[in-house]
Amino acid sequence: MNGTTIAARATPDGVGALAILRLSGPQAHDVASAALGGKPLQPRLATFARVRAEDGSVLDEVVATYFAAPASFTGEDVVEISCHGGILVTERVLERLFACGAVPAEPGEFSRRAFENGKLDLTRAEAIMDIIHAGSDLALRAAQHQLQGAIADRVQVTLDGLIDVAAHVTAYIDFPEEDIPPATVESLGGQLQAAEEQVNALLATAEGGRLLREGVRTVIVGAPNVGKSSLLNMLLGYDRAIVSDRAGTTRDTIEAPLSLGGLCLRLIDTAGLHSSEDSLEQCGMERSRRALAAADLVLEVADVSQPPVPLPPPPPGAHSLLVLNKADLPEHPAWAGKPGIRISCAQGRGREDLGQAIRSLFLRSLGEADTVAAVNTRHRFALQQAAEALRRARAGLFAGESPDLIDIDLHEALDALGSITGRVDTEDILDRVFSTFCLGK
Repeated sequence: MNGTTIAARATPDGVGALAILRLSGPQAHDVASAALGGKPLQPRLATFARVRAEDGSVLDEVVATYFAAPASFTGEDVVEISCHGGILVTERVLERLFACGAVPAEPGEFSRRAFENGKLDLTRAEAIMDIIHAGSDLALRAAQHQLQGAIADRVQVTLDGLIDVAAHVTAYIDFPEEDIPPATVESLGGQLQAAEEQVNALLATAEGGRLLREGVRTVIVGAPNVGKSSLLNMLLGYDRAIVSDRAGTTRDTIEAPLSLGGLCLRLIDTAGLHSSEDSLEQCGMERSRRALAAADLVLEVADVSQPPVPLPPPPPGAHSLLVLNKADLPEHPAWAGKPGIRISCAQGRGREDLGQAIRSLFLRSLGEADTVAAVNTRHRFALQQAAEALRRARAGLFAGESPDLIDIDLHEALDALGSITGRVDTEDILDRVFSTFCLGK
């Protein structure tokens, strides 16, 4: 347990009805009690009290709740103080806690102490931030599943299987006098293949994880005056972009976040793509092409009352949807029977249909929303390392390589997988060796 007692705001800076200050550490109760004029706190009992300055004057009336170790978020003694949410009053109460013996918490230090005290693994600690920053229903659900162990549990299943394989290999290398018959190549190879498939299944969620955490980069493209900026404004529900009948009104890309169809979209309105000698329009269209090249989703907007205009193809791997605007006008014969989301920005019609179409596109990538385990960039790197190490171990096994070389690859895979949850312990292998094979009786 860390010897210092830390304190910090648990709510954002700014003005509000209430603010919460949190203490954690071995002196959390004593520091809080001193700040409260010596008033004792009972575990898990909200207590009304007054924070007093050194001269005894009242700084604020608060409610303090004490959580005794280990039954707290950090696993240490924790006190949470609800005070009034003014900027000055929270500063004064926090300064009083520092004067009574607490020290300022570093960013993320409460979660780090929870990890170090076995209250959270790294995936669950990361899930807390994902919950705070979730920009859509699906992102929030994925983060909640991760907090409940959706990733950690799957990694642990793979680790358990690999520890069994490593135990066989370690026993064969280090304890030949026990006359333990080695497992067959086919059996060990099958276990390694199963582990590799489990790793690859988690890796397959990486792209979905990126989309959930960063948002779907959604680029609105089309010819001039088809309603690209009108679509942006309709989706957002307010006038973000200037709308005009004059071609070339949009000269630069305009970005805005939006939650639609359960997903967070990073909407990007672009300049109309057409032939022009105007240098400013050309610059705007070049930015449009760059935005298009990095898109996850392309909304190809067309005027359904006019004949089709050719547009650049979406980049490889990106989804695209044809959005036929001005459906309140007579439809041009060229669009007859063509699939597309028909909308009318002028009448505000078609937003829900577009949202459902976008959701359908990406749910195929994300899997079932209620069970998605979407790994992040750090997980992805560790899983790639593990997959490569497992591939080498399996190839070496079937090639008849020395068990020592196979053991190196197995430990690399175990270390990579263990780094995902932050719990790498080589003692697990020896424990499994002795418990499985009863070495030394």
